[in-house]
Amino acid sequence: MNRIIKQKATYRASLLRDTRQTLIAAGAALLCCVAPAIAADKLDVATAQAIVAKAGAPSLPWDGPTTGPKAPAGKKVILVSGDQRNGGSLGVSQGVTEAAKVVGWDLRILDGAGSIASRTAAFAQAMALKPDVIIADNDDAAEQKSSLAKAKAAGIPVIGWHSTVKPGTDPDVALFTNISTDPLNVARVSAALAVALSDGKANVVIFTDSSGKISILKSDAMAANIRACPGCSVLTTIDTPLADVSNRIPQMTASLLQRYGAKWTYSLAINDGFYDFMAPSLKAARKAPGDAPHNIAGGDGSIAAFERIRNGNYQVATVAEPLHLHGWQAIDEANRALAGQPPSNYVAPTHLVTKADIASDGGPDNVYDPSNGYRDAYRKIWGR
Repeated sequence: MNRIIKQKATYRASLLRDTRQTLIAAGAALLCCVAPAIAADKLDVATAQAIVAKAGAPSLPWDGPTTGPKAPAGKKVILVSGDQRNGGSLGVSQGVTEAAKVVGWDLRILDGAGSIASRTAAFAQAMALKPDVIIADNDDAAEQKSSLAKAKAAGIPVIGWHSTVKPGTDPDVALFTNISTDPLNVARVSAALAVALSDGKANVVIFTDSSGKISILKSDAMAANIRACPGCSVLTTIDTPLADVSNRIPQMTASLLQRYGAKWTYSLAINDGFYDFMAPSLKAARKAPGDAPHNIAGGDGSIAAFERIRNGNYQVATVAEPLHLHGWQAIDEANRALAGQPPSNYVAPTHLVTKADIASDGGPDNVYDPSNGYRDAYRKIWGR
């Protein structure tokens, strides 16, 4: 009897394993429902339209810091990048490079290549090089807690970008400050556009990456806001690593189309990168570039995303981050840390990019670059 029970258990385990492998092969293993942990105010069509109009308006004059310490030349700064294939990380590194050149600092970029092991190794290499300051973009502070503690013990200030769930300082995290737009506002603007464009009838698939806390906060807020629209629904939330979207998204897209068909009308993603590899599957399903699902990203405003939006090619919008501005802010926050002054904790306004307004505030590298005079403001602060 025991042998029979054991055989049945072994068979069930084998069946479950084989079924799981089949689902993965079909791209459906990662179709999951993430329960929202965030409450959202009611989001009717009129409210959504007002949110969209405000977020899509051209940049206002500079509302960031206008005073601060002069910048000494000759400092050594290392940027530990989460993944230079990520449009957000790449844009920030471009801004840091530009600003470091202005102040005359020696900059070196170490690429974490999208994995925890590589990011940890990059942090260790940065520490061994004994810089004056470290900037960490897309390096989750919880993931790199040990690295941050070692930097703090060595007296090396660390400036984060998307390292914690909210911008500014956190007494429980060994960062001088964290640079970001407000993820909750980014999520609400993304959801509001889906509500406005669908006349309050959006059926949404949400794409996230649970390896980062800020990603989960953003996707939970997206779900909460869609559920705050009386006629809208969240079909499912997809959790998959951004570093592996090239392998996973094509199959996932086909699986979602098979599962939901025409009911899938909108997508919300925490990053533009989820849409980089979706088009082939949509084309294979005979979806024209302007057909549903209409894809909206809640960051970061990559070069590829701008091209898709401009050409109406399987993406309608992105809530773009001012990536180059954030790079300049990272150098400014680093200078404040080295001068023994508190951070500015500036938070840039949330900005929505659609085909209708993509020509405004466009930078030289085809990313959102606010025409608000931030470069001149920082040069003045630094004495450059």
